[in-house]
Amino acid sequence: MLRVCFGGTFDPVHAGHLAIARAARDVLHAQVWLVPAHDPPHKPETRADAAQRVAMLELALAGEPGLHLDRRELARPGPSYTVDTLAELRAELGEALPIAWLVGSDALLQLHTWHRWQDLFELAHVVAVQRPGAPIDAAMLRASAPAVLAELDQRWLPPSALHESASGGFALLPLALPRPESSTELRRRIRSGDPWQDWVPPAVAAYIERHRLYREPGAILPPESTDA
Repeated sequence: MLRVCFGGTFDPVHAGHLAIARAARDVLHAQVWLVPAHDPPHKPETRADAAQRVAMLELALAGEPGLHLDRRELARPGPSYTVDTLAELRAELGEALPIAWLVGSDALLQLHTWHRWQDLFELAHVVAVQRPGAPIDAAMLRASAPAVLAELDQRWLPPSALHESASGGFALLPLALPRPESSTELRRRIRSGDPWQDWVPPAVAAYIERHRLYREPGAILPPESTDA
């Protein structure tokens, strides 16, 4: 079965992340592994530490069939390079198992800046999330990321074809509905006291409240509940 890897800082994990993971599971008929980054080179600072981000992921994934947590990048010192993670996975799983790395459209446009980015296709397929109203096509890539388009030109596949080979393809994962959530905006809402709880699973919201994450330093907060 196809193994899809969904990397990110998940700082914090939110409903948009889960919607994407479920779509990958259901549309691609795959097992999906969320891979929290320890020290992503393109995001030098995380707000919650690795243990807290993993704890929130564990809470969010509880009871979600086909969605799993892969902690391997947290055990590796230094920057988290996707190519190293995929090389490690390929060594563990063998040469024949189909593996795909899932990226957002913003990340796709920056793919040419990733460490040894062209080697990704020797190790896995790449799947990009296509949000409603924001098509990913040759014209968009030609205008915004011509080097990426040149690499993808002969690699486009329908999602169903990802099961037929171990690596080397590129496919789109369409989302049925637009997703408003982002970790940046979620942290801003928490910091500002705006409504935010419906953007995360209830157990994750309770964890954020209990540990008082994403608040301004020195903020005056109400007493913690004794019910937790």
